[in-house]
Amino acid sequence: MTDATLVERLGELAASATIGTLPADVSASVPHRVLDILGICVRATMLDTSVAVLGLVAGDGGTPTATAIGLADRVPAPAAAFANGVLAHSLDYDDTHLPSILHPSASVVPASLAAAETAGASGAALVGAIAAGLEIAVRLGMAGYDPAANGGGGQSVYFEHGQHATSMCGAIGSAASAAILLGGDAGDAAHAMAIAASMASGIIEANRTGGTVKRIHCGLAAQAGVTAARLVRAGLTGPPTALEGRFGFFSAFLRDEWRIAPVIEGIGETWSVADIFYKPYPANHFTHGGIDAALRLRAAGLRPEEIVSAHLGVAAPAVRTIGEPLDMKQSPPSGYQAQFSGPYTVATALLGGSGLGFGLDDVTDEMARDPQRRALAAKITVSGDPRCDAVYPNQLPAVLTVHTTDGRMLVEEVLVNRGGPGNPLSNEELRQKFVDNTDGLLGPADADAVVEACARLATLDSLAELMSPLRKVAR
Repeated sequence: MTDATLVERLGELAASATIGTLPADVSASVPHRVLDILGICVRATMLDTSVAVLGLVAGDGGTPTATAIGLADRVPAPAAAFANGVLAHSLDYDDTHLPSILHPSASVVPASLAAAETAGASGAALVGAIAAGLEIAVRLGMAGYDPAANGGGGQSVYFEHGQHATSMCGAIGSAASAAILLGGDAGDAAHAMAIAASMASGIIEANRTGGTVKRIHCGLAAQAGVTAARLVRAGLTGPPTALEGRFGFFSAFLRDEWRIAPVIEGIGETWSVADIFYKPYPANHFTHGGIDAALRLRAAGLRPEEIVSAHLGVAAPAVRTIGEPLDMKQSPPSGYQAQFSGPYTVATALLGGSGLGFGLDDVTDEMARDPQRRALAAKITVSGDPRCDAVYPNQLPAVLTVHTTDGRMLVEEVLVNRGGPGNPLSNEELRQKFVDNTDGLLGPADADAVVEACARLATLDSLAELMSPLRKVAR
C-alpha cells in the first residue's frame, strides 16, 4: 500500500494484529497491561471525582452492554469506556511510553474492553486490538517528538504546545481498537481513526496550577474511540488524509513540527508495546527518578532528621511540572497536587512511603498537609540538571543531592527508571500492585478471579469472567 494514506496504513496494522502475528513479547505484555489498568480503575473508584463520574454515567442510562468498574449494572459501551478511562488515569498510576511521554493504556484498554464486551469478542481478539491501539497511539505520539529539541536531548512538541498527547493520540488509537473489535475491517478502522481525529483534545495546564479536569482526559479519549467506531458502523466516514492533510491532525496541532517516519517506519514489524514503562508509584512520571533516588538513600541509612537541605536535579523540561511554582510544590494543598510535586514525593520517600516505596496512601489530602512531610519538603529545591538532560526523555532521570547535619554531601543518580525495560517490574511486583490497589474494594476471590482471567486472557471465549467481578467493587 505504497500510495495509502496514514490512517489507511494504520488501519491495515489494526486489522492484521492477531495473536498469531504479534511478536511474543507483545502478546505477553498486553494481559499485564490489562491487569495493571483494572487494578488502578478499582482503586480510583474511591475518589470524589470518580463518584461524580460514575453517578453521571449511571444516571444517564441507555442500552446496557458493557461494564463500568464500580457499577453493578452494565451501561452503554461509550459510557463504560468514558468511566473506565477516567478511572484509569485519575491516580497518575498508569503506564508511560518514552520518549513520547504519553500514557497509552489508560484510554486504549478501557475503549477496547467496552467494545469487546459489547461485541462478545474473545480474549484473543482483545489482545490483538489492544496491541494495535497501543502501537498506533505511540506512533502518533512519536510523530510529535522532536529529537533536536531541548538542546538535542529531545522533547514532545505536543507538550511544548500545552497539549495532552495522551488523550489526543489515545482517542485515535482507541478508535482503531474499537473498530476492529466491533467487527470492522482495515477500512473501518481507518475511517474510525479519521473521525476520532476530530474528537481528539486535551490541554495540560492542570498539571501546573491545579484542577481535576485532567482526570477525565483518557475517559473522553476512550469514549471518542468507541463512538467513532460506532459511527462508522452506522455509515459515517472520515477524510483519508485526516492525519497528514493540509488541515489534518498534525497540521492543526503540530504545524510543521511533525515527523512522518515514526508513524510508518517498521510498521507491523517493529513494536513498542512491551517497552512501555509501568509506574511503580502513583505520581507524575517526572517525579519517579527522585523517588528512586530517595529510596536508595533511605536504604543506605540516611535518616530524615540528618537532612539540612536537598536539591533535586531533573531534566529541564520537567521542572515546570514538578518544581514550579516552588512554594506550591513544597506545600501542595491536596493529595492530587502532591502527585505533581518533586519536593513532596522525595520527602515522602525519604520518610518511608507505602506500596512499592511511594504508594496511594501517601497521596491523600491529609498526607499532603502532614507537618513532617511539609517540613522536609520545604528543604528541597528543584532545577534542571545537564546529566538528566543528556538522557531525557528516553528516561525520566534525577540527581538527588543531600547535605547532612554532620557536613556530608550525598549524591544519588538515577538515570534508568524503575518500571521500564532497563529496570523492569517483575510479574510478582505487578501482581502486588494490583493486590494493593484492590485491597478492601474487591473480595479476595473476586480479585483472584481477575488475576487468573488476565493470565488466561488469550484463551477466553468472552470477557464475562474478567469483567463480572469488577461489578462488585465495594463503594
